[in-house]
Amino acid sequence: MATLLIFSFLAGFITILAPCIWPLLPIVFSASSGGGKRKSLGITLGVMASFMIFTLGISYIVKIFPINPNALRLLATLIIALLGLSMLIPALGAKFEVLINDLLGPLQSKFKKEGTGFGAGLVTGFSLGLVWAPCAGPILATIATLSATQSVNIKVVVITLAYVLGLGIPLYIFSSFSAGLFKKMRTVNKYTGLIQQGFGLIMIVTAVLIYTNYAQVLQARVLNLFPGYSRFLGQFENNSKLQKELDNLAGRRAQTITDDSKNLLSDGGAAPEFTGIAQWLNVPSPLTLKDLQGKVVLVDFWTYSCINCVRTLPHLTAWYERYKNDGLVIVGVHTPEFAFERETQNVQNATKQFGITYPVAQDNDYKTWQSYQNHYWPAEYLIDTHGHIRRSHFGEGGYDHMEEAIRALLKENGRVVEGNLSVVKDQTPHHDRSPETYLGTHRMERFSSPEKILSVDQVFTLPKELALDHFAYQGTWNVQSQFAKSGSNAALEFNFHADKVFLVLGPAHAGDKIKVFMDGNPMDDIILDNERLYDVIDLKGKVETHTLRLEFPNAGTSVYAFTFG
Repeated sequence: MATLLIFSFLAGFITILAPCIWPLLPIVFSASSGGGKRKSLGITLGVMASFMIFTLGISYIVKIFPINPNALRLLATLIIALLGLSMLIPALGAKFEVLINDLLGPLQSKFKKEGTGFGAGLVTGFSLGLVWAPCAGPILATIATLSATQSVNIKVVVITLAYVLGLGIPLYIFSSFSAGLFKKMRTVNKYTGLIQQGFGLIMIVTAVLIYTNYAQVLQARVLNLFPGYSRFLGQFENNSKLQKELDNLAGRRAQTITDDSKNLLSDGGAAPEFTGIAQWLNVPSPLTLKDLQGKVVLVDFWTYSCINCVRTLPHLTAWYERYKNDGLVIVGVHTPEFAFERETQNVQNATKQFGITYPVAQDNDYKTWQSYQNHYWPAEYLIDTHGHIRRSHFGEGGYDHMEEAIRALLKENGRVVEGNLSVVKDQTPHHDRSPETYLGTHRMERFSSPEKILSVDQVFTLPKELALDHFAYQGTWNVQSQFAKSGSNAALEFNFHADKVFLVLGPAHAGDKIKVFMDGNPMDDIILDNERLYDVIDLKGKVETHTLRLEFPNAGTSVYAFTFG
């Protein structure tokens, strides 16, 4: 926890140097020119409060009030433009200041000093927090993920607070410096009124650039001159100790997390009920744990594009076929990671593909996931005939011990279970391999194309050298939060170390092909059918390092995430 707090504070502290903040600095500079330190304090507190509220609470706000989050951003841009207009027209600015003072009431009275502008600063800062899209390194990406799944807890709040405190210090220094500089100019320059009006015009122009997203275009052009600058700023977050802390906080997929094999069964208390299920598959009506009392129940949290989950499915289906007549029920709680995994038809296709005949519950809103306080794909909870959790396991592996626990509970219930354990090959990899890699901005790491991502159609180029475990886009791509969509002349390269490569893909049309090359040599094409996990490379057990290149002849293919075996 201490490591996370320190790195979160430092991440916030250096954010003011990051390219994603550049479009906002003219606004901070301009807004600070019309007031003293109290206005600078208002701007700083406004940004901090806005960022905290909307980073941690936007998913809750949208759920309660059916509003488009982008509408809030546009409203904030309009407010910034109006503040700039109030600086451009002094008479309008005076009326605006009075209006803000009246609205803020008791808060403003604490800073009751003519000309301080705390209220205007607070409104400006709060609006800036809404339009600010900070460079999402691993820390912010984790916070955003937990917020999106409504998994915010006190630890997440404290870590976010550390981040905004780190951000607030340099922001206040910059704003105070701007105010002080303008104050000195006022004593020696009779044109300070005109200069302040010029600052108002700067605010209006910057607001228009942000509204039209052209600020990102200008930012990208500057970055093209210094391609390593943004990447350099984010390097300190890419270390194994911090990543381990973030994985523990967010419950990211474990590669192999073993349980205590010496204690086959224990009592973990009453199992939570299935809640918030959008759809039940393979059963005529919804199931409840109360209805299943008297049965041994294995609850498996999975999602069909997760390779770690896919490798566990042969064991689950084998256990179900072997022990279902003895009183075993398996319930697959399908909790989606990507938006397309929420579609019932896609889940149905997956159950047929993997031979799943046991009940499957679509936990699209993470309600059952949260009630179990689960953090992993895959995760198994073994429940006895009285509804108590007797064993849990997270990640791959440990199959023999779980089957032994199933047999033990069946025997407790008076069933006679004979014969050896099931013979299913354990496909859990035990070698070093490239890490899971997300191709959308939300959890993107190790991206090496020199261009800044703009979330619009743009042309990318390959770096001079692609480091191990790094990837790059080439040609036209539109990179969104969860995926990137190919355009014309699109290609993707990845320098991997593994014996198997998997990629989650979504085709524009069934039958589209992707050309595959390894170290420049052509491999078998990928023929797309629907949105799912595809096998890309299989080196038949040889763990090697190669450069993978994928070419997309057809525009509109979505790429989500690489996983490796």
